[in-house]
Amino acid sequence: MNYESSQGTVHAIDSVSIAIQPRNLIAVVGESGCGKSTLGLAIIGLLPVPPAKQVSGNVVYKGVNLSNLNREQMRRYRGTEVAMIFQEPITSLNPVYKIGTQIEEAIAIRDSREKEKSSNSQQDKARERREEVLGSLKMVRIPDSESVANRYPFELSGGMRQRVMIAMALAQKPSLLIADEPTTALDVTTQAEVLKLMRNLMNEVDTSILLITHDLAVASQVADRVAVMYGGQIVEEAEVNELFKKPLHPYTNGLLSCIPTGSKKEARLKPIQGNVLDLRETYTCCKFAPRCPYVMEKCWKAKPHLQTSRTEHEVACYLYE
Repeated sequence: MNYESSQGTVHAIDSVSIAIQPRNLIAVVGESGCGKSTLGLAIIGLLPVPPAKQVSGNVVYKGVNLSNLNREQMRRYRGTEVAMIFQEPITSLNPVYKIGTQIEEAIAIRDSREKEKSSNSQQDKARERREEVLGSLKMVRIPDSESVANRYPFELSGGMRQRVMIAMALAQKPSLLIADEPTTALDVTTQAEVLKLMRNLMNEVDTSILLITHDLAVASQVADRVAVMYGGQIVEEAEVNELFKKPLHPYTNGLLSCIPTGSKKEARLKPIQGNVLDLRETYTCCKFAPRCPYVMEKCWKAKPHLQTSRTEHEVACYLYE
């Protein structure tokens, strides 16, 4: 996936392959600018075209190649099958409509796409949707749902707005929920509550979650598997406990070294040396080679590909060939 700009072509995603199993939560982590959000937007078909351009590859959902669908066909999947929660709920919610009205609209769109035939009157349908709105708010553990449904987005706290966004996304009953940095603007306590809520709801509503985050500590709390991205590529993927106990890729080790431990044993954190890649360049070598403390001669000659080093633990690094 590329972006065309006045300063050249940005190679945002390069050879990414990821599989999401039912009722699984996969976290995609990495530095800002590594392609995490582009990956999520590409899956749900919300990248602006132009400047974004899909060069190759497929997005396969339940046997359907979403990449081959036109805009109208994609609308049948977006929301009802694949939904997305964005970073800033205040910019995603309409400021001039009440919370209940916005969730009810999402439910109405779902019903129209499902083409449900009901003999109920319009009044009965409106009452049913209102009850479902309140049920959605209760599902995300919002107290006094009737009061919240009658408020505007600016009247709610950041944590409450994020819960509303989760409720709105789940109201359409998607099988896959993409959460792009859903806790970035929240304080630590609220962040923990939202993450725990998402994890619990995953089984409750029978959905899978792709969590996009730059914070490995966040991924460690809720993920089943973690995929580490660097320079538009996945360089390591493993079950969450395996990855944190035995990280393989030097980049993953570098990220873990940047996490405060709460201990005074080491006075300073260990930042990753060097600079983030310029994705306008074309790389035929290992993209992490300029920053890697274990770089070898062959790292500069060819790009390593993901391979299984241990059971279900994949890494793209010549150290493990």
